[in-house]
Amino acid sequence: MGKTEKHNQTTVTEFLLLGFKLLPHLQTLLFVVFLAIYMVTMTGNILIAVVILADHHLHKPMYFFLGNLSVLETCYISTILPRTLASFISDYHGISFIGCFIQFYFFGSLACAECYLLSAMSYDRYIAICKPLHYVTLMNNRLCVQLSLASWITAFVVSAFTTFFASQLNFCGPNEIDHFFCDYTPLLRLSCSETQQTEMLMSVLGSTCAVPPLVLTLTSYAFIIPTILKIPTTNGRRKAFSTCSSHLIVVTIFYGTITIVYILPKSNTLKDLNKVFSVFYTILTPMINPFIYSLRNREFKEALRKVINRFESL
Repeated sequence: MGKTEKHNQTTVTEFLLLGFKLLPHLQTLLFVVFLAIYMVTMTGNILIAVVILADHHLHKPMYFFLGNLSVLETCYISTILPRTLASFISDYHGISFIGCFIQFYFFGSLACAECYLLSAMSYDRYIAICKPLHYVTLMNNRLCVQLSLASWITAFVVSAFTTFFASQLNFCGPNEIDHFFCDYTPLLRLSCSETQQTEMLMSVLGSTCAVPPLVLTLTSYAFIIPTILKIPTTNGRRKAFSTCSSHLIVVTIFYGTITIVYILPKSNTLKDLNKVFSVFYTILTPMINPFIYSLRNREFKEALRKVINRFESL
């Protein structure tokens, strides 16, 4: 099953996502834990988007990008986790060839969009802290929409190319992916084609998603941090830093795990932990982002209280 004969060559028609199949005694526990994570993630991110939309006091650039990020996170985790949850219940780990590359496409697109949205948020913080008198003029509605659209469009276009190049490879050997979703490295390992050129093309395209936004983010904080340190009062420094600390935490977690999974050399230890770190940035990060942004933000908590009171009065 999962293979067809074509010109005397076996062609894979479906892949088997081994995921956590090698831990049969933990299937029920993992299902409960991942289901709880999925419900918390969806509730938290949808709530953030609804509160930002409902409260006009939050109609500001920072919250506009946060709303975009929340919508992205709900889509991001939904490309992976429902399929994983279904495999825990049915013990069926197969995914069609087309289904695998559809998942690969949307996962890549959303991950790329997150990189650019995080960089747009860092630019917003740079303007707010380093050029506060020009903030309203520079970060106008038009620029915010343009930055948001550019993030989404760039991501989906770049991912279309990487998915196309990956799908052109021949898969005629083993069809077992030692992962819980269709990711870049596990797929290339299964190809019976010469992958060097494809890897190079995909690496170049992939770097357009990670390098420019990372450079912009680092550059923004290279100006933000010295500006904060120059503020004469401790209270002023604390207040300024609080406006970007949540974003800085998210950026550190996101890029830190991605670096471990995709960039660091694959030693035996890192190879074994690769799946664990993948769980962190694909499943846990979308869950903790709402808590990082909302629990540390007094303005958002006040808006949330107003929205809750409004619904209770209905």
